Amino acid sequence: MISKVKVLSAATLLAMSAGSVSADDNRYIIQVDNDHKGVVKALAKKLGGQLNLDANGFFAATFDGKSLDDVKGLLNNPHIRLIEADARRVPLALFNDDAGDPTAQQLTPYAVYQSQADQVTLQMASAKKVCVIDSGIARDNGETGGYNADFDWTVITGSSDSGTGDWFRDGGPHGTHVAGTIAAADNGFGVIGMAPGNPLHIVKVFNASGWGYSSDLAYAAQQCSNAGSEIISMSLGGGGANSTEENAFNNFTANGGLVLAAAGNDGNNVRSFPAGYESVMMIGANDADNNIASFSQYPSNTKTSGRGKNVTTETNDGFGVEVTVGGVDTLSTYPSGATSLSAMTANGTGYASSAMENNGEASGSTFFMGTAESTNSGASGKICVIDRGVISFHDKVANCENSGGIGAIVINNEAGMLYGTLGTANSTSIPAVGAALEDRAALVAATTATVKVGASDYGYMSGTSMATPGASGIAALVWSNFPSCTGTEIRDAMKATAEDQGANGRDDYFGYGIVKAKAMYDYLAANGCDGGSTEPPTEPPSGDLTADGSRGKGGSQLDINWSGFSSSNVDISITWSGGSFNDTTANDGSQSYSGDKRTTYTITVCEAGTTTCATSFNL
Repeated sequence: MISKVKVLSAATLLAMSAGSVSADDNRYIIQVDNDHKGVVKALAKKLGGQLNLDANGFFAATFDGKSLDDVKGLLNNPHIRLIEADARRVPLALFNDDAGDPTAQQLTPYAVYQSQADQVTLQMASAKKVCVIDSGIARDNGETGGYNADFDWTVITGSSDSGTGDWFRDGGPHGTHVAGTIAAADNGFGVIGMAPGNPLHIVKVFNASGWGYSSDLAYAAQQCSNAGSEIISMSLGGGGANSTEENAFNNFTANGGLVLAAAGNDGNNVRSFPAGYESVMMIGANDADNNIASFSQYPSNTKTSGRGKNVTTETNDGFGVEVTVGGVDTLSTYPSGATSLSAMTANGTGYASSAMENNGEASGSTFFMGTAESTNSGASGKICVIDRGVISFHDKVANCENSGGIGAIVINNEAGMLYGTLGTANSTSIPAVGAALEDRAALVAATTATVKVGASDYGYMSGTSMATPGASGIAALVWSNFPSCTGTEIRDAMKATAEDQGANGRDDYFGYGIVKAKAMYDYLAANGCDGGSTEPPTEPPSGDLTADGSRGKGGSQLDINWSGFSSSNVDISITWSGGSFNDTTANDGSQSYSGDKRTTYTITVCEAGTTTCATSFNL
């Protein structure tokens, strides 16, 4: 089974490797006119180069033991325009969470609701093909599994490569998860994508080691274009820009296309590429509560280059995060049987859970064992409800099983879901799942429960890798309704209608905010492709009434801030689906309230007793 600890460890290594240009690989890109490419390739081979890739206007080659300066010296040829390092590119997903039960019914991921994608209909007659540059897709048996039935395979094509293999065999679950986020079918089972059944073209760029090169992406962009794609989605990145890669995406955009790429998962302000190119739309990640994901990178949209008197500073949306989409615990497709999935109910109500170990299903009465530090005959024949703490997860579950327990629910002792395993020397056999602290009261009070752990075709991942296909799917969805627009116009509409979060106006974390598909649709219907007179939101002028907020205490606390109000008190209105709350409080700039972490609240702050209010916002 796939455990969170193991996947997180591997992904952390990938993230670490993403920060440096991989000069140690001795692989370089040589830009050359096509008419003279044969001569230059022959020269490269003669000088010990091993050709890796041949594309329009450039090729890539490895020169063992040679630095960039060495290769430039060797290949002193007038037909060569540029030689540059070929940087590594890696998939950008942080961790996998095994939860839910989409085998029983079709489930809609939270980001679909959050982004309003369920309020817009895909027009297949004018659908825009999305090119997914990643690790392939699970149609036939691959590295981690096989056929996933949750796609319309009649509208999916791909490009195979001798180095990375068949596009229709997964090279790990990442690419299949990404593709499902965009286009998983609306078929009554599994999950549903942002643009259900949208045409896809798959380009497999990651090798057996789980990474590719910038030249692979440049060549992939050509393949995407040749396949008729109008959107490129890349849930990948790495350190170091190069002109060959940038030019490929510049050309795709200039020809009317839209390119989107992941901001990165290191939770810092480092600019990752290809997302950091001006022609590529950088996508950040938010969670289900409209908070920025802790891992989502936030580079500035201002870039400084040159040295000394030649230093230049340029500000452009394309250098930083432009919008965000849900990318935390994103449910999507996996190669068949490639992940473990858990499901849990208590008194007939479903609760979120995470698979710990031991495939199986158990139902019965519950028995609360506290921290389960010893056996207890009262657990015999029952589902053990256990608090985290004092002893290991394994020993807790073992004490339950040795007491005759048939299944175990281990509840976190801090905010959020409990993710864990029972260790490499697991001696238990009963199904065991983790649960969130927020659900503790309901689970402890329940008299019956069901737990289920098993191999699945569906699972959870988190990362800007998951947010990016979400944005790509939304772009395809809305664009299909306005097919005469260009990719840049769709990009502008996405920013103009994003729901502002974080600091007022554009900020480095959210960009212009969380993408809203229905708002995009309405904006384009009202203003046309060029947007009319509506511009992306800007910082409010000084003196305006402003209000914003954030979530605290694991999402269960609403922290509200405001400024610019003149009265001694302010009125605060909080509304949500099925309810509302009103309060008058001192005009001291902040106030906190308790809430449900799973509920989205709309908050309005007004001058007391008036209708003079700051713009409402959501938490």
